[in-house]
Amino acid sequence: MNEKSANPAPLGLLGFGMTTVLLNFVHNARLGPIDSMILGMGIFYGGLAQIIAGILEYKKGNTFGTTAFTSYGLFWLSFVTLNWLGVSSVAGIGVWPFFGGYTPWVVSNEAFAAYFFMWGLFTFAMFFGTLKTNRALQFVFMSLAILFFLLAAKSAILAYTTISPTDPQIELFTRIIGAEGIICGFSAVYLALAEVLNEAHGKTVLPICPVNQ
Repeated sequence: MNEKSANPAPLGLLGFGMTTVLLNFVHNARLGPIDSMILGMGIFYGGLAQIIAGILEYKKGNTFGTTAFTSYGLFWLSFVTLNWLGVSSVAGIGVWPFFGGYTPWVVSNEAFAAYFFMWGLFTFAMFFGTLKTNRALQFVFMSLAILFFLLAAKSAILAYTTISPTDPQIELFTRIIGAEGIICGFSAVYLALAEVLNEAHGKTVLPICPVNQ
């Protein structure tokens, strides 16, 4: 007897969306530091949950879902690593593994600019894989690509100009990035809940606008 497989996409979308909303609200929109709540979400929900969703998509034969969820899950794990091992203040207070108060892994703004640009390029390319799915998923990927490119632009400005992070113009730009990131995150949450509720009720509760309709 064949058993019906559950759809792993909502798990991956929620892991991505909720973590993205929290990061952009705290770190960008409110200009607060990246704290342990964000790092914890990045490891377990943004990271591991998406990787699990990607593995389940692999078992279903969905190449796009496998590539997307595992990639963004690993993005969150890498982002946590960069904001843990890559921050000199972490080493300064003797956090493992840098008990000597020194870290060779400090990440520059030039590196972050390249990091976000490459993720933006990857996301923009993946956007074309959504053109035959639905408008909601298209919005998620396009808004995410824009978010990455905005983050790359901010890092490049800080790297190649004398403008400081506390400059009013940079602070305004950061808040704009935060607002865009919150919209992107909530769009993923909406799509996830739509897929769950639409399947649970057997009808369209929240529209996602399939392309073929």
